[in-house]
Amino acid sequence: MNRPARLVTAALTASAALLLTACGSGGGDESSSDKIAGADSAEKSSASPSVSASADGIDRPEIKLPSDMKLDFEGRQTGDATKDAILADNERAVSTVWQAVAYGDLKKSGMGSYYTDSALTGVYNYAKNNNANKTSWAGSLRYFDRRVTVFDKTSAAVTYCVDESKANVKNLKTNKVKVTETSPDSYVYYNTGIRKDEKGVWQIWQLHEDRGSERCQP
Repeated sequence: MNRPARLVTAALTASAALLLTACGSGGGDESSSDKIAGADSAEKSSASPSVSASADGIDRPEIKLPSDMKLDFEGRQTGDATKDAILADNERAVSTVWQAVAYGDLKKSGMGSYYTDSALTGVYNYAKNNNANKTSWAGSLRYFDRRVTVFDKTSAAVTYCVDESKANVKNLKTNKVKVTETSPDSYVYYNTGIRKDEKGVWQIWQLHEDRGSERCQP
């Protein structure tokens, strides 16, 4: 499902080429969060969030990931306040998907806070499919070469690479982990369209993946 490096609504495939593939349908507002039951809600967790709390006054769902699921985000500080805020919300967005996959609770995941339109449909269906198959992952994912292009006060694009070579399939029924062989497909390039909502959250509304991209290979 590769496409030229431009913002298009496309498929969302599991990180680590390890899980199920879920494709987000194209389109716009018709697939917004209010069309997906429970996607726009997230209950507070008593545990520490996996992403640092925001100082911007926005009420955000807390994010808790299991101890065997590590996310390493590089390049958090760019020197530009707007870009740093966008990258922080990008981290939170990614983390909400893995929270949904790990714990099997879409209502508490917080995905609806950070995704909208066809991107929300894609991640929601992806998490739902993994929940149905009791499939998750264990290990670590490295997010690197993260770049932000700001178009105006409410729109931007974020691109980044993911190194999935240290993540492996986890069967939630047995808690057993199956080692996944590293290949060029273990490195993925993401290209996302971002919009700032009325609360001030930078939400992903378009999402494109290029698995095995040469620009992300070691």
